Amino acid sequence: MPNSKTFTGGCHCGMVRFECTTDLAMVTACNCSICTKKGLHFAFLPPQSFQLRAGGESLKEYLFNKHAIRHQLCIDCGVAVFARGKKPDGTEVVALNVSCIDGIELAKLTMTPIDGRNR
Repeated sequence: MPNSKTFTGGCHCGMVRFECTTDLAMVTACNCSICTKKGLHFAFLPPQSFQLRAGGESLKEYLFNKHAIRHQLCIDCGVAVFARGKKPDGTEVVALNVSCIDGIELAKLTMTPIDGRNR
């Protein structure tokens, strides 16, 4: 990732905090049921580019549909901070809720449309 930056962020109440390195080259605008209802925009990172800095004990896991993606929500404020899962080839991945990055301005990011509703 040639233009990668290190970002920090977390949930609304601050109990869950992370640090990650990414270029934000692909941020999803997915129309699946959960992304639509929660307003999620994900960037997909290799696990080694994501570090949970605080609040691991404050996470609740949410699974739905095929139970392939393990969504991680703060038990206090309810924010979906990130998810863990596997790419179609089996590679582990972290799906970071870009809205949780400190100071992020979603309007300045290029969103990649994903048709999750029809998969």
